[in-house]
Amino acid sequence: MSGLVKRSFSLSGHRTSVALEAEFWAVLTAEAARRQLSLAGLVAALDATRHPDRTLASALRLYALDAVRA
Repeated sequence: MSGLVKRSFSLSGHRTSVALEAEFWAVLTAEAARRQLSLAGLVAALDATRHPDRTLASALRLYALDAVRA
């Protein structure tokens, strides 16, 4: 498994960075394309709907896992 890859996004008017393994970014990028969104758009959508007790990185990993399972 590869190391962490950090990406930065503007969410709700502020910049944030998320570090995930490259494999998760690959799944998220593919899912964004499937939904006809940019990666930033998908991340923003997931950020807006995640439970406040869950970190963004965790929400992204779980979404990617669900996508692979589907």
